[in-house]
Amino acid sequence: MLTSSLQRITFWIYFPLISVSNFISPFDSFDLCDRTIFLTGGAGLLGREFAAALAAAQAHVVIADINGEAAQSVATEITAKTGIEALGLEMDVSDRPSVHAAVKQTLDTFGQIDVLINNAAIDPKFDPIHWGEQTGSFEDYPLELWNQSLAVNLTGMFLCAQAIARPMLAQGKGVIINISSIYGLVGPDQRLYENPDNATPVYKPVTYSVTKSAVTGLTRYLATYWAGKNIRVNTLTLGGVFNQHEDEFVQRYSVRTPLGRMAQRSEYNGALLFLASDASAYMTGADLVVDGGWTAW
Repeated sequence: MLTSSLQRITFWIYFPLISVSNFISPFDSFDLCDRTIFLTGGAGLLGREFAAALAAAQAHVVIADINGEAAQSVATEITAKTGIEALGLEMDVSDRPSVHAAVKQTLDTFGQIDVLINNAAIDPKFDPIHWGEQTGSFEDYPLELWNQSLAVNLTGMFLCAQAIARPMLAQGKGVIINISSIYGLVGPDQRLYENPDNATPVYKPVTYSVTKSAVTGLTRYLATYWAGKNIRVNTLTLGGVFNQHEDEFVQRYSVRTPLGRMAQRSEYNGALLFLASDASAYMTGADLVVDGGWTAW
């Protein structure tokens, strides 16, 4: 009994209680205050959601989009709601001069770029408005569309990372997040896109899967290339997002998903904030999959 008491006394001598004054809240690591985040495809469905979430976390968001008017509209709305300056820029991710001009304007405005989110992509939609636009079979898929998707979905990430790496290296730190899809991990289930109302079969095209598969390879290359440079690069892989899809499509998708539903667009914000902030400080070259369990089957 005496030995046990002495052991407890010895323990507290060598391992004192942590002072409350020295306690660091884990929530502090999610702080993005005064950081500048360059978001491509920022005027799209998820881009708008991402921009709003990042601004709510006190970051300056640069909304870069091929639709310059929409990008400026998003930036104006965010600035009005949060009081934190956002910047909307017209930019073509597949055009090097356009990318460099947008990066220069960002640096002229905010002086730094802390985070790059490569979100821009050609993503064939299957909501009621767009259903039937992607009708080509693989055997007849146009080379023009193949090249266009490669230019935007893959070369665009390459050009943006290349341009923004320079200021990141100069400031000694940076974060890059490459947005991918479950179709970069598994092949599309083409049965989801069957529609008896369409005479011509509809497919998720080959370009989407191929380019999204390549995103993971680009992430790993950049993460290891900049090893020791304090630039972290990760992939965020997403599942399907509900966008007023027809009930039959939602049902088919939901059956294939362990959580039994499609994602709401706000449900990816937490993962994005995690990767953009110091909460993921010991994470690089990784792929964070948020897909409702789709790829777990």
